Amino acid sequence: MTSSERHLLEAIIAGEQLTPYFQPIVDMGRRRIHGYEALIRGPEPSPLHSPQRLFEVAMQAGRLVELDLLCRRLAIERFVALGLEGKLFLNVMPSTLLERDFREGLTLAYLEAAGLAPERVVIELTEHLPIADYQAMRQAMDHYREMGFRVALDDLGAGHSSLRHWAELRPDMVKLDRHFVAGIDASADKREFLRSLLDVARSLGCQLIAEGVETAEEQRCLWELDRGLVLLQGYYFARPCAEPPRRVSPLLPSHGLPARSPRRRASAIVEHIAPVAPSLPVLTLAERFRAQPALRCVPVVEEGRPVAVVRRHEFLTLFTNPYSHALHSRSKVGEIADRQWLGVTQETPLESLSQRITDVRGLQQEDFVIVDGEGRYRGMGNIIDLLREITAIQVRQARNANPLTGLPGNILIQETLTERLSQGQALVAVFADLDNFKAYNDGYGYAEGDRMILALSRLLLARLSDADDFLGHVGGDDFMLLLGGDDWRATCEAILADFAALVPDFYRPEHRAAGGLICENRRGESVFHPLVSLSLAARPVAAGEALAPPQLAAELSELKAQAKRRPGNSLFVDRRHHPRPTGSLA
Repeated sequence: MTSSERHLLEAIIAGEQLTPYFQPIVDMGRRRIHGYEALIRGPEPSPLHSPQRLFEVAMQAGRLVELDLLCRRLAIERFVALGLEGKLFLNVMPSTLLERDFREGLTLAYLEAAGLAPERVVIELTEHLPIADYQAMRQAMDHYREMGFRVALDDLGAGHSSLRHWAELRPDMVKLDRHFVAGIDASADKREFLRSLLDVARSLGCQLIAEGVETAEEQRCLWELDRGLVLLQGYYFARPCAEPPRRVSPLLPSHGLPARSPRRRASAIVEHIAPVAPSLPVLTLAERFRAQPALRCVPVVEEGRPVAVVRRHEFLTLFTNPYSHALHSRSKVGEIADRQWLGVTQETPLESLSQRITDVRGLQQEDFVIVDGEGRYRGMGNIIDLLREITAIQVRQARNANPLTGLPGNILIQETLTERLSQGQALVAVFADLDNFKAYNDGYGYAEGDRMILALSRLLLARLSDADDFLGHVGGDDFMLLLGGDDWRATCEAILADFAALVPDFYRPEHRAAGGLICENRRGESVFHPLVSLSLAARPVAAGEALAPPQLAAELSELKAQAKRRPGNSLFVDRRHHPRPTGSLA
Protein backbone atom coordinates (compact mmCIF):
# COMPACT_ATOMS: atom_id res chain seq x y z
CA MET A 1 0.00 0.00 0.00
CA THR A 2 1.39 3.39 -1.00
CA SER A 3 0.76 6.62 0.88
CA SER A 4 -1.25 7.93 -2.08
CA GLU A 5 -3.49 4.85 -1.92
CA ARG A 6 -4.01 5.36 1.82
CA HIS A 7 -5.02 9.01 1.30
CA LEU A 8 -7.27 8.01 -1.60
CA LEU A 9 -8.98 5.38 0.57
CA GLU A 10 -9.63 7.93 3.31
CA ALA A 11 -11.16 10.32 0.75
CA ILE A 12 -13.32 7.55 -0.72
CA ILE A 13 -14.71 6.53 2.67
CA ALA A 14 -15.22 10.12 3.84
CA GLY A 15 -16.94 11.15 0.61
CA GLU A 16 -18.73 7.84 0.06
CA GLN A 17 -17.22 7.74 -3.43
CA LEU A 18 -18.38 4.22 -4.18
CA THR A 19 -20.75 2.96 -6.88
CA PRO A 20 -22.87 -0.15 -6.25
CA TYR A 21 -23.08 -2.52 -9.22
CA PHE A 22 -25.62 -5.32 -9.52
CA GLN A 23 -25.46 -8.67 -11.32
CA PRO A 24 -28.67 -10.68 -11.79
CA ILE A 25 -29.08 -14.22 -10.51
CA VAL A 26 -31.37 -16.02 -12.96
CA ASP A 27 -33.96 -18.60 -11.94
CA MET A 28 -33.99 -20.94 -14.95
CA GLY A 29 -36.96 -22.88 -13.59
CA ARG A 30 -39.30 -19.90 -13.32
CA ARG A 31 -37.65 -18.00 -16.20
CA ARG A 32 -37.17 -14.82 -14.23
CA ILE A 33 -34.62 -12.92 -12.18
CA HIS A 34 -34.38 -14.36 -8.69
CA GLY A 35 -32.34 -11.49 -7.29
CA TYR A 36 -29.20 -9.40 -7.64
CA GLU A 37 -25.76 -9.67 -6.11
CA ALA A 38 -24.52 -6.25 -5.00
CA LEU A 39 -20.90 -5.51 -5.92
CA ILE A 40 -18.91 -2.33 -5.39
CA ARG A 41 -16.62 -0.19 -7.52
CA GLY A 42 -14.31 2.63 -6.46
CA PRO A 43 -14.12 5.95 -8.31
CA GLU A 44 -13.14 5.75 -11.96
CA PRO A 45 -10.49 6.36 -13.02
CA SER A 46 -8.45 5.67 -9.91
CA PRO A 47 -6.06 2.98 -8.60
CA LEU A 48 -8.85 1.81 -6.25
CA HIS A 49 -11.57 1.34 -8.86
CA SER A 50 -11.06 -2.43 -8.69
CA PRO A 51 -12.84 -3.95 -5.67
CA GLN A 52 -9.98 -6.39 -5.13
CA ARG A 53 -7.41 -3.61 -4.74
CA LEU A 54 -9.87 -1.44 -2.82
CA PHE A 55 -10.35 -4.09 -0.13
CA GLU A 56 -6.66 -5.01 -0.06
CA VAL A 57 -5.73 -1.41 0.76
CA ALA A 58 -8.55 -1.18 3.34
CA MET A 59 -7.26 -4.33 5.04
CA GLN A 60 -3.71 -2.98 5.16
CA ALA A 61 -4.96 0.34 6.51
CA GLY A 62 -7.08 -1.30 9.22
CA ARG A 63 -10.34 0.07 7.81
CA LEU A 64 -11.81 -3.09 6.31
CA VAL A 65 -14.81 -3.27 8.64
CA GLU A 66 -15.62 0.40 8.08
CA LEU A 67 -15.44 -0.05 4.29
CA ASP A 68 -17.56 -3.20 4.43
CA LEU A 69 -20.35 -1.45 6.35
CA LEU A 70 -20.29 1.53 3.99
CA CYS A 71 -20.56 -0.76 0.95
CA ARG A 72 -23.48 -2.56 2.55
CA ARG A 73 -25.42 0.63 3.30
CA LEU A 74 -24.86 2.12 -0.17
CA ALA A 75 -25.91 -1.13 -1.86
CA ILE A 76 -29.16 -1.26 0.12
CA GLU A 77 -29.99 2.36 -0.64
CA ARG A 78 -29.24 2.00 -4.34
CA PHE A 79 -31.16 -1.30 -4.65
CA VAL A 80 -34.27 0.40 -3.25
CA ALA A 81 -33.74 3.56 -5.32
CA LEU A 82 -33.62 1.50 -8.53
CA GLY A 83 -36.79 -0.34 -7.55
CA LEU A 84 -35.22 -3.73 -8.26
CA GLU A 85 -37.35 -6.78 -7.57
CA GLY A 86 -36.36 -10.09 -6.05
CA LYS A 87 -33.71 -10.64 -3.41
CA LEU A 88 -30.65 -8.55 -2.64
CA PHE A 89 -27.47 -10.59 -2.10
CA LEU A 90 -25.15 -8.60 0.17
CA ASN A 91 -21.47 -9.52 0.35
CA VAL A 92 -20.59 -9.42 4.05
CA MET A 93 -17.37 -10.27 5.85
CA PRO A 94 -17.76 -12.66 8.80
CA SER A 95 -15.61 -10.38 10.97
CA THR A 96 -18.06 -7.51 10.47
CA LEU A 97 -21.01 -9.64 11.51
CA LEU A 98 -19.25 -10.77 14.64
CA GLU A 99 -18.11 -7.29 15.60
CA ARG A 100 -20.18 -4.16 15.02
CA ASP A 101 -23.16 -5.46 13.09
CA PHE A 102 -24.10 -8.24 15.50
CA ARG A 103 -23.65 -5.90 18.44
CA GLU A 104 -25.33 -2.80 17.02
CA GLY A 105 -27.81 -4.19 14.47
CA LEU A 106 -26.47 -1.98 11.69
CA THR A 107 -27.75 -3.99 8.70
CA LEU A 108 -31.29 -4.05 10.10
CA ALA A 109 -31.08 -0.29 10.70
CA TYR A 110 -29.95 0.29 7.10
CA LEU A 111 -32.89 -1.79 5.83
CA GLU A 112 -35.43 0.00 8.01
CA ALA A 113 -34.15 3.38 6.84
CA ALA A 114 -34.41 2.31 3.20
CA GLY A 115 -37.77 0.53 3.59
CA LEU A 116 -36.53 -2.93 2.58
CA ALA A 117 -37.75 -6.05 4.41
CA PRO A 118 -35.08 -8.43 5.81
CA GLU A 119 -36.89 -11.31 4.08
CA ARG A 120 -35.66 -9.90 0.77
CA VAL A 121 -32.00 -9.92 1.81
CA VAL A 122 -29.46 -12.73 1.58
CA ILE A 123 -26.29 -12.27 3.62
CA GLU A 124 -23.53 -13.67 1.43
CA LEU A 125 -20.46 -14.56 3.50
CA THR A 126 -17.23 -13.67 1.70
CA GLU A 127 -13.83 -15.08 2.56
CA HIS A 128 -11.36 -12.23 2.82
CA LEU A 129 -10.35 -13.72 6.19
CA PRO A 130 -10.81 -17.19 7.74
CA ILE A 131 -13.47 -17.77 10.39
CA ALA A 132 -11.80 -18.23 13.79
CA ASP A 133 -14.84 -18.91 16.02
CA TYR A 134 -17.47 -21.15 14.42
CA GLN A 135 -19.65 -21.26 17.51
CA ALA A 136 -19.93 -17.48 17.60
CA MET A 137 -20.62 -17.40 13.86
CA ARG A 138 -23.39 -20.00 14.20
CA GLN A 139 -25.00 -17.90 16.90
CA ALA A 140 -24.80 -14.85 14.65
CA MET A 141 -26.36 -16.80 11.74
CA ASP A 142 -29.25 -17.95 13.93
CA HIS A 143 -29.72 -14.36 15.06
CA TYR A 144 -30.04 -13.08 11.48
CA ARG A 145 -32.31 -15.91 10.40
CA GLU A 146 -34.67 -15.09 13.26
CA MET A 147 -34.93 -11.56 11.85
CA GLY A 148 -35.88 -12.91 8.40
CA PHE A 149 -32.52 -12.90 6.59
CA ARG A 150 -31.24 -15.86 4.60
CA VAL A 151 -27.57 -16.83 4.63
CA ALA A 152 -25.40 -17.85 1.67
CA LEU A 153 -21.83 -19.08 1.49
CA ASP A 154 -19.83 -17.56 -1.36
CA ASP A 155 -17.24 -19.26 -3.60
CA LEU A 156 -17.58 -22.86 -2.43
CA GLY A 157 -14.37 -24.67 -3.31
CA ALA A 158 -12.07 -21.65 -3.03
CA GLY A 159 -10.52 -19.67 -0.21
CA HIS A 160 -10.36 -20.55 3.48
CA SER A 161 -11.73 -24.03 4.29
CA SER A 162 -15.06 -23.40 2.55
CA LEU A 163 -16.19 -27.02 2.89
CA ARG A 164 -15.81 -26.70 6.64
CA HIS A 165 -17.80 -23.44 6.51
CA TRP A 166 -20.60 -25.38 4.80
CA ALA A 167 -20.58 -28.16 7.39
CA GLU A 168 -20.28 -25.86 10.41
CA LEU A 169 -22.63 -23.02 9.43
CA ARG A 170 -25.33 -24.90 7.44
CA PRO A 171 -26.13 -21.93 5.15
CA ASP A 172 -29.43 -21.68 3.30
CA MET A 173 -27.62 -21.26 -0.02
CA VAL A 174 -24.14 -22.02 -1.36
CA LYS A 175 -22.54 -20.40 -4.40
CA LEU A 176 -20.26 -22.71 -6.35
CA ASP A 177 -16.89 -21.18 -7.27
CA ARG A 178 -16.60 -20.35 -10.97
CA HIS A 179 -13.63 -22.71 -11.37
CA PHE A 180 -16.00 -25.68 -11.24
CA VAL A 181 -18.36 -24.13 -13.80
CA ALA A 182 -15.80 -23.02 -16.41
CA GLY A 183 -15.73 -25.59 -19.20
CA ILE A 184 -18.01 -28.02 -17.36
CA ASP A 185 -19.58 -29.07 -20.66
CA ALA A 186 -16.18 -30.53 -21.68
CA SER A 187 -15.13 -31.94 -18.31
CA ALA A 188 -16.58 -35.21 -17.00
CA ASP A 189 -14.68 -34.71 -13.75
CA LYS A 190 -16.38 -31.37 -13.09
CA ARG A 191 -19.80 -32.83 -13.87
CA GLU A 192 -19.23 -35.69 -11.46
CA PHE A 193 -17.99 -33.27 -8.79
CA LEU A 194 -21.08 -31.12 -9.21
CA ARG A 195 -23.38 -34.15 -8.97
CA SER A 196 -21.77 -34.98 -5.64
CA LEU A 197 -22.22 -31.41 -4.39
CA LEU A 198 -25.88 -31.46 -5.42
CA ASP A 199 -26.40 -34.65 -3.42
CA VAL A 200 -24.80 -33.02 -0.37
CA ALA A 201 -26.88 -29.86 -0.85
CA ARG A 202 -30.12 -31.87 -0.95
CA SER A 203 -29.20 -33.82 2.16
CA LEU A 204 -28.53 -30.55 4.02
CA GLY A 205 -31.62 -28.77 2.68
CA CYS A 206 -29.39 -26.20 0.97
CA GLN A 207 -29.84 -24.53 -2.43
CA LEU A 208 -26.87 -24.45 -4.79
CA ILE A 209 -26.13 -21.45 -7.05
CA ALA A 210 -23.72 -21.84 -9.97
CA GLU A 211 -21.83 -18.62 -10.69
CA GLY A 212 -19.37 -17.83 -13.43
CA VAL A 213 -21.57 -19.11 -16.29
CA GLU A 214 -20.04 -17.58 -19.43
CA THR A 215 -21.07 -19.72 -22.42
CA ALA A 216 -24.22 -21.24 -23.86
CA GLU A 217 -22.62 -24.68 -23.59
CA GLU A 218 -21.98 -24.24 -19.86
CA GLN A 219 -25.53 -23.01 -19.26
CA ARG A 220 -27.06 -25.88 -21.20
CA CYS A 221 -24.84 -28.47 -19.51
CA LEU A 222 -25.76 -27.21 -16.03
CA TRP A 223 -29.45 -27.20 -16.85
CA GLU A 224 -29.40 -30.70 -18.36
CA LEU A 225 -27.17 -32.06 -15.57
CA ASP A 226 -29.78 -31.52 -12.87
CA ARG A 227 -33.09 -29.65 -13.14
CA GLY A 228 -32.80 -28.89 -9.42
CA LEU A 229 -29.91 -26.55 -10.24
CA VAL A 230 -32.06 -23.59 -11.24
CA LEU A 231 -30.15 -20.54 -9.96
CA LEU A 232 -27.38 -19.43 -12.32
CA GLN A 233 -25.22 -16.31 -12.48
CA GLY A 234 -22.52 -15.08 -14.83
CA TYR A 235 -21.48 -13.01 -17.82
CA TYR A 236 -23.55 -15.24 -20.11
CA PHE A 237 -26.65 -13.56 -18.70
CA ALA A 238 -25.35 -10.09 -17.76
CA ARG A 239 -22.22 -8.37 -16.46
CA PRO A 240 -22.35 -6.36 -13.22
CA CYS A 241 -23.50 -2.82 -13.96
CA ALA A 242 -24.93 0.22 -12.22
CA GLU A 243 -28.24 -0.09 -14.14
CA PRO A 244 -28.95 -3.85 -14.28
CA PRO A 245 -31.60 -5.51 -16.48
CA ARG A 246 -35.05 -5.85 -14.93
CA ARG A 247 -36.40 -8.74 -17.00
CA VAL A 248 -35.03 -12.19 -17.59
CA SER A 249 -36.20 -12.63 -21.19
CA PRO A 250 -33.47 -10.48 -22.79
CA LEU A 251 -30.87 -12.50 -20.85
CA LEU A 252 -31.91 -15.88 -22.23
CA PRO A 253 -30.94 -17.12 -25.69
CA SER A 254 -33.49 -17.56 -28.44
CA HIS A 255 -31.66 -20.53 -29.93
CA GLY A 256 -30.36 -23.90 -28.92
CA LEU A 257 -33.50 -25.10 -27.17
CA PRO A 258 -33.08 -28.86 -26.76
CA ALA A 259 -35.90 -30.78 -28.40
CA ARG A 260 -37.77 -33.62 -26.75
CA SER A 261 -38.42 -36.14 -29.50
CA PRO A 262 -39.42 -39.80 -29.56
CA ARG A 263 -36.66 -41.46 -27.54
CA ARG A 264 -34.50 -44.07 -29.16
CA ARG A 265 -33.09 -46.57 -26.71
CA ALA A 266 -30.12 -48.89 -26.46
CA SER A 267 -32.29 -51.70 -27.85
CA ALA A 268 -32.07 -49.93 -31.24
CA ILE A 269 -28.34 -50.66 -31.56
CA VAL A 270 -28.12 -54.08 -29.88
CA GLU A 271 -26.20 -56.77 -31.77
CA HIS A 272 -26.37 -60.31 -30.48
CA ILE A 273 -22.84 -61.63 -30.05
CA ALA A 274 -22.82 -65.26 -28.96
CA PRO A 275 -21.54 -65.26 -25.38
CA VAL A 276 -19.03 -67.65 -23.83
CA ALA A 277 -18.97 -69.29 -20.43
CA PRO A 278 -16.19 -68.62 -17.90
CA SER A 279 -15.29 -72.32 -18.13
CA LEU A 280 -14.59 -72.20 -21.89
CA PRO A 281 -10.95 -73.07 -22.71
CA VAL A 282 -8.91 -70.06 -23.77
CA LEU A 283 -7.63 -71.85 -26.87
CA THR A 284 -11.21 -72.42 -28.06
CA LEU A 285 -11.90 -68.70 -27.86
CA ALA A 286 -8.60 -68.02 -29.67
CA GLU A 287 -9.84 -70.12 -32.60
CA ARG A 288 -13.06 -68.12 -32.69
CA PHE A 289 -11.21 -64.78 -32.84
CA ARG A 290 -9.02 -66.11 -35.67
CA ALA A 291 -12.05 -67.35 -37.60
CA GLN A 292 -13.97 -64.06 -37.15
CA PRO A 293 -11.62 -61.13 -37.93
CA ALA A 294 -14.41 -58.55 -37.39
CA LEU A 295 -15.19 -59.80 -33.88
CA ARG A 296 -14.02 -57.09 -31.45
CA CYS A 297 -15.41 -58.14 -28.09
CA VAL A 298 -17.04 -61.24 -26.60
CA PRO A 299 -19.24 -61.22 -23.48
CA VAL A 300 -18.64 -63.75 -20.73
CA VAL A 301 -22.01 -64.89 -19.39
CA GLU A 302 -22.78 -67.08 -16.41
CA GLU A 303 -26.34 -68.26 -15.71
CA GLY A 304 -27.67 -65.75 -18.22
CA ARG A 305 -25.94 -62.71 -16.71
CA PRO A 306 -22.80 -61.00 -18.01
CA VAL A 307 -19.83 -61.17 -15.63
CA ALA A 308 -16.91 -60.03 -17.82
CA VAL A 309 -15.78 -59.33 -21.39
CA VAL A 310 -12.86 -60.40 -23.54
CA ARG A 311 -11.56 -57.77 -25.96
CA ARG A 312 -9.85 -58.93 -29.12
CA HIS A 313 -6.73 -56.78 -28.92
CA GLU A 314 -6.01 -57.57 -25.27
CA PHE A 315 -6.72 -61.25 -25.78
CA LEU A 316 -4.41 -61.67 -28.77
CA THR A 317 -1.53 -60.01 -26.91
CA LEU A 318 -1.54 -63.12 -24.71
CA PHE A 319 -0.16 -65.05 -27.69
CA THR A 320 2.73 -62.77 -28.69
CA ASN A 321 5.59 -65.07 -27.65
CA PRO A 322 6.52 -68.68 -28.52
CA TYR A 323 5.51 -69.96 -25.07
CA SER A 324 1.98 -68.50 -25.11
CA HIS A 325 0.33 -71.67 -26.35
CA ALA A 326 1.85 -73.74 -23.58
CA LEU A 327 1.10 -71.08 -20.93
CA HIS A 328 -2.60 -70.86 -21.77
CA SER A 329 -3.33 -74.34 -23.08
CA ARG A 330 -5.12 -75.26 -19.83
CA SER A 331 -6.48 -71.79 -18.93
CA LYS A 332 -10.18 -70.94 -18.86
CA VAL A 333 -11.76 -67.75 -20.20
CA GLY A 334 -12.87 -66.68 -16.72
CA GLU A 335 -9.22 -66.51 -15.62
CA ILE A 336 -8.15 -63.96 -18.25
CA ALA A 337 -11.41 -62.01 -18.87
CA ASP A 338 -11.75 -58.33 -17.98
CA ARG A 339 -14.07 -57.83 -15.02
CA GLN A 340 -14.29 -54.07 -15.65
CA TRP A 341 -16.93 -53.48 -18.29
CA LEU A 342 -19.74 -51.07 -19.03
CA GLY A 343 -23.28 -52.44 -18.99
CA VAL A 344 -26.55 -50.67 -19.77
CA THR A 345 -30.17 -51.75 -19.94
CA GLN A 346 -31.91 -51.99 -23.28
CA GLU A 347 -34.31 -49.22 -22.15
CA THR A 348 -31.51 -46.67 -21.65
CA PRO A 349 -32.12 -43.60 -23.88
CA LEU A 350 -29.30 -43.16 -26.39
CA GLU A 351 -28.61 -39.61 -25.17
CA SER A 352 -28.12 -40.88 -21.62
CA LEU A 353 -25.94 -43.72 -22.88
CA SER A 354 -23.73 -41.29 -24.78
CA GLN A 355 -23.32 -39.09 -21.70
CA ARG A 356 -22.52 -42.10 -19.53
CA ILE A 357 -19.83 -43.34 -21.92
CA THR A 358 -18.32 -39.84 -22.03
CA ASP A 359 -18.18 -39.67 -18.23
CA VAL A 360 -16.69 -43.12 -17.66
CA ARG A 361 -12.95 -43.12 -17.09
CA GLY A 362 -10.47 -46.01 -17.04
CA LEU A 363 -12.55 -48.39 -19.17
CA GLN A 364 -12.27 -49.58 -22.74
CA GLN A 365 -15.31 -47.81 -24.16
CA GLU A 366 -15.56 -49.02 -27.74
CA ASP A 367 -17.98 -51.84 -26.86
CA PHE A 368 -20.52 -52.21 -24.07
CA VAL A 369 -22.91 -54.89 -22.83
CA ILE A 370 -26.68 -54.49 -23.12
CA VAL A 371 -28.98 -56.29 -20.66
CA ASP A 372 -32.71 -56.44 -20.01
CA GLY A 373 -34.44 -54.92 -17.01
CA GLU A 374 -33.50 -57.92 -14.85
CA GLY A 375 -29.83 -57.91 -15.80
CA ARG A 376 -29.95 -60.80 -18.32
CA TYR A 377 -27.68 -60.62 -21.34
CA ARG A 378 -29.30 -59.31 -24.54
CA GLY A 379 -26.38 -58.34 -26.75
CA MET A 380 -23.52 -55.91 -27.36
CA GLY A 381 -23.41 -52.28 -28.45
CA ASN A 382 -20.67 -50.33 -30.18
CA ILE A 383 -19.84 -46.65 -29.90
CA ILE A 384 -19.72 -46.21 -33.68
CA ASP A 385 -23.28 -47.51 -34.02
CA LEU A 386 -24.31 -45.26 -31.12
CA LEU A 387 -22.86 -42.14 -32.76
CA ARG A 388 -24.40 -43.05 -36.13
CA GLU A 389 -27.85 -43.48 -34.54
CA ILE A 390 -27.63 -40.24 -32.54
CA THR A 391 -26.58 -38.34 -35.67
CA ALA A 392 -29.55 -39.75 -37.58
CA ILE A 393 -31.87 -38.75 -34.74
CA GLN A 394 -30.50 -35.20 -34.67
CA VAL A 395 -30.88 -34.82 -38.43
CA ARG A 396 -34.46 -36.03 -38.29
CA GLN A 397 -35.26 -33.82 -35.31
CA ALA A 398 -33.96 -30.78 -37.17
CA ARG A 399 -35.99 -31.68 -40.24
CA ASN A 400 -39.24 -32.13 -38.28
CA ALA A 401 -38.79 -29.54 -35.51
CA ASN A 402 -40.79 -26.36 -35.13
CA PRO A 403 -38.62 -23.62 -36.70
CA LEU A 404 -39.27 -21.12 -33.90
CA THR A 405 -38.73 -23.21 -30.76
CA GLY A 406 -36.74 -26.16 -32.08
CA LEU A 407 -39.21 -28.50 -30.33
CA PRO A 408 -40.66 -31.58 -32.03
CA GLY A 409 -43.38 -30.62 -34.52
CA ASN A 410 -46.57 -32.37 -35.51
CA ILE A 411 -44.97 -35.41 -37.18
CA LEU A 412 -42.82 -36.22 -34.14
CA ILE A 413 -45.72 -35.50 -31.78
CA GLN A 414 -47.94 -37.99 -33.61
CA GLU A 415 -45.21 -40.61 -33.71
CA THR A 416 -44.52 -40.25 -29.99
CA LEU A 417 -48.20 -40.37 -29.11
CA THR A 418 -48.75 -43.46 -31.25
CA GLU A 419 -45.72 -45.18 -29.71
CA ARG A 420 -46.77 -44.47 -26.11
CA LEU A 421 -50.38 -45.53 -26.65
CA SER A 422 -49.39 -48.70 -28.49
CA GLN A 423 -47.12 -49.67 -25.60
CA GLY A 424 -50.02 -49.31 -23.18
CA GLN A 425 -48.15 -46.85 -20.97
CA ALA A 426 -49.98 -44.81 -18.35
CA LEU A 427 -49.60 -41.14 -19.16
CA VAL A 428 -51.30 -37.78 -19.00
CA ALA A 429 -51.69 -35.84 -22.25
CA VAL A 430 -51.78 -32.09 -21.65
CA PHE A 431 -52.67 -29.47 -24.25
CA ALA A 432 -51.30 -25.99 -23.52
CA ASP A 433 -52.77 -22.92 -25.19
CA LEU A 434 -52.46 -19.16 -24.64
CA ASP A 435 -55.55 -16.99 -24.13
CA ASN A 436 -55.74 -13.37 -25.36
CA PHE A 437 -52.53 -13.96 -27.30
CA LYS A 438 -53.84 -12.50 -30.57
CA ALA A 439 -54.49 -9.15 -28.87
CA TYR A 440 -50.94 -9.14 -27.48
CA ASN A 441 -49.53 -10.13 -30.88
CA ASP A 442 -51.48 -7.34 -32.61
CA GLY A 443 -50.65 -4.73 -29.99
CA TYR A 444 -46.95 -5.49 -29.53
CA GLY A 445 -46.01 -6.99 -32.89
CA TYR A 446 -45.07 -10.44 -34.13
CA ALA A 447 -41.49 -10.26 -32.85
CA GLU A 448 -42.72 -9.76 -29.29
CA GLY A 449 -45.31 -12.49 -29.81
CA ASP A 450 -42.57 -14.91 -30.89
CA ARG A 451 -40.58 -13.92 -27.82
CA MET A 452 -43.49 -14.85 -25.55
CA ILE A 453 -43.93 -18.21 -27.30
CA LEU A 454 -40.21 -18.92 -26.87
CA ALA A 455 -40.44 -18.06 -23.18
CA LEU A 456 -43.42 -20.39 -22.77
CA SER A 457 -41.57 -23.21 -24.54
CA ARG A 458 -38.60 -22.86 -22.17
CA LEU A 459 -40.90 -22.66 -19.17
CA LEU A 460 -42.67 -25.87 -20.19
CA LEU A 461 -39.39 -27.63 -20.93
CA ALA A 462 -38.01 -26.62 -17.54
CA ARG A 463 -40.87 -28.39 -15.77
CA LEU A 464 -40.33 -31.76 -17.43
CA SER A 465 -38.89 -33.78 -14.57
CA ASP A 466 -39.09 -37.38 -15.77
CA ALA A 467 -36.77 -38.76 -18.45
CA ASP A 468 -39.78 -39.92 -20.49
CA ASP A 469 -41.73 -36.65 -20.26
CA PHE A 470 -42.28 -35.17 -23.72
CA LEU A 471 -42.92 -31.68 -25.05
CA GLY A 472 -43.93 -30.86 -28.59
CA HIS A 473 -44.89 -27.63 -30.37
CA VAL A 474 -48.11 -28.12 -32.32
CA GLY A 475 -47.81 -24.66 -33.85
CA GLY A 476 -48.49 -21.03 -32.98
CA ASP A 477 -49.15 -20.81 -29.24
CA ASP A 478 -50.24 -24.47 -28.89
CA PHE A 479 -48.09 -27.12 -27.18
CA MET A 480 -48.51 -30.80 -26.30
CA LEU A 481 -47.07 -32.43 -23.16
CA LEU A 482 -46.99 -36.11 -22.30
CA LEU A 483 -46.34 -36.54 -18.59
CA GLY A 484 -45.70 -39.65 -16.52
CA GLY A 485 -45.62 -40.29 -12.80
CA ASP A 486 -48.07 -39.39 -10.07
CA ASP A 487 -47.02 -35.75 -9.71
CA TRP A 488 -48.34 -34.54 -13.07
CA ARG A 489 -50.97 -32.34 -11.43
CA ALA A 490 -48.30 -30.59 -9.34
CA THR A 491 -46.29 -30.11 -12.54
CA CYS A 492 -49.26 -28.46 -14.26
CA GLU A 493 -49.94 -26.18 -11.30
CA ALA A 494 -46.26 -25.21 -11.17
CA ILE A 495 -46.39 -24.35 -14.90
CA LEU A 496 -49.41 -22.10 -14.30
CA ALA A 497 -47.71 -20.37 -11.37
CA ASP A 498 -44.53 -19.87 -13.39
CA PHE A 499 -46.44 -18.36 -16.30
CA ALA A 500 -48.46 -16.07 -14.03
CA ALA A 501 -45.17 -14.72 -12.65
CA LEU A 502 -43.56 -14.47 -16.07
CA VAL A 503 -46.18 -12.83 -18.29
CA PRO A 504 -46.33 -9.33 -16.69
CA ASP A 505 -42.71 -8.77 -17.76
CA PHE A 506 -43.86 -8.78 -21.39
CA TYR A 507 -46.15 -5.76 -20.95
CA ARG A 508 -45.41 -2.07 -20.63
CA PRO A 509 -46.01 -0.56 -17.16
CA GLU A 510 -49.30 1.07 -18.11
CA HIS A 511 -50.70 -2.21 -19.43
CA ARG A 512 -49.49 -4.12 -16.39
CA ALA A 513 -51.19 -1.59 -14.13
CA ALA A 514 -54.44 -1.82 -16.11
CA GLY A 515 -54.32 -5.62 -16.23
CA GLY A 516 -54.45 -5.69 -20.01
CA LEU A 517 -54.67 -3.55 -23.16
CA ILE A 518 -57.30 -2.18 -25.53
CA CYS A 519 -57.24 -3.38 -29.15
CA GLU A 520 -59.60 -3.11 -32.07
CA ASN A 521 -61.49 -6.24 -33.08
CA ARG A 522 -62.38 -7.21 -36.65
CA ARG A 523 -65.37 -4.84 -36.61
CA GLY A 524 -63.17 -1.91 -35.65
CA GLU A 525 -64.48 -1.80 -32.08
CA SER A 526 -62.16 -1.06 -29.16
CA VAL A 527 -62.15 -4.03 -26.81
CA PHE A 528 -60.26 -4.56 -23.56
CA HIS A 529 -58.19 -7.74 -23.46
CA PRO A 530 -56.74 -9.01 -20.15
CA LEU A 531 -53.11 -10.08 -19.84
CA VAL A 532 -52.26 -13.25 -21.71
CA SER A 533 -53.08 -16.34 -19.65
CA LEU A 534 -52.39 -20.05 -20.06
CA SER A 535 -54.98 -22.82 -20.32
CA LEU A 536 -54.04 -26.44 -19.72
CA ALA A 537 -56.35 -29.29 -20.69
CA ALA A 538 -55.35 -32.68 -19.25
CA ARG A 539 -56.53 -36.14 -20.27
CA PRO A 540 -55.17 -38.99 -18.07
CA VAL A 541 -54.68 -42.27 -19.95
CA ALA A 542 -54.67 -45.43 -17.83
CA ALA A 543 -52.17 -48.22 -18.44
CA GLY A 544 -53.50 -50.55 -21.10
CA GLU A 545 -56.40 -48.25 -22.02
CA ALA A 546 -57.48 -48.82 -25.63
CA LEU A 547 -57.25 -45.35 -27.13
CA ALA A 548 -56.34 -44.31 -30.65
CA PRO A 549 -54.36 -41.10 -31.23
CA PRO A 550 -57.18 -39.44 -33.27
CA GLN A 551 -59.64 -40.12 -30.45
CA LEU A 552 -57.27 -38.66 -27.87
CA ALA A 553 -56.71 -35.59 -30.07
CA ALA A 554 -60.46 -35.07 -30.39
CA GLU A 555 -60.99 -35.35 -26.64
CA LEU A 556 -58.15 -32.89 -25.95
CA SER A 557 -59.67 -30.41 -28.41
CA GLU A 558 -62.95 -30.59 -26.48
CA LEU A 559 -61.17 -30.20 -23.14
CA LYS A 560 -59.18 -27.26 -24.50
CA ALA A 561 -62.41 -25.45 -25.43
CA GLN A 562 -63.73 -25.93 -21.90
CA ALA A 563 -60.45 -24.78 -20.34
CA LYS A 564 -60.47 -21.57 -22.40
CA ARG A 565 -63.89 -20.64 -21.03
CA ARG A 566 -62.29 -20.16 -17.60
CA PRO A 567 -60.74 -16.79 -16.91
CA GLY A 568 -57.07 -16.55 -16.01
CA ASN A 569 -54.51 -19.32 -15.87
CA SER A 570 -56.40 -22.58 -15.47
CA LEU A 571 -56.12 -26.34 -15.50
CA PHE A 572 -59.06 -28.40 -16.76
CA VAL A 573 -58.92 -32.15 -16.20
CA ASP A 574 -61.22 -34.65 -17.90
CA ARG A 575 -63.44 -35.66 -14.95
CA ARG A 576 -64.60 -38.81 -16.73
CA HIS A 577 -61.09 -40.23 -16.42
CA HIS A 578 -59.87 -38.34 -13.34
CA PRO A 579 -62.71 -37.47 -10.96
CA ARG A 580 -60.68 -35.36 -8.54
CA PRO A 581 -61.79 -31.70 -8.36
CA THR A 582 -60.05 -29.26 -10.66
CA GLY A 583 -58.88 -25.79 -9.88
CA SER A 584 -57.45 -22.70 -11.49
CA LEU A 585 -54.67 -20.25 -10.90
CA ALA A 586 -55.65 -16.71 -11.83
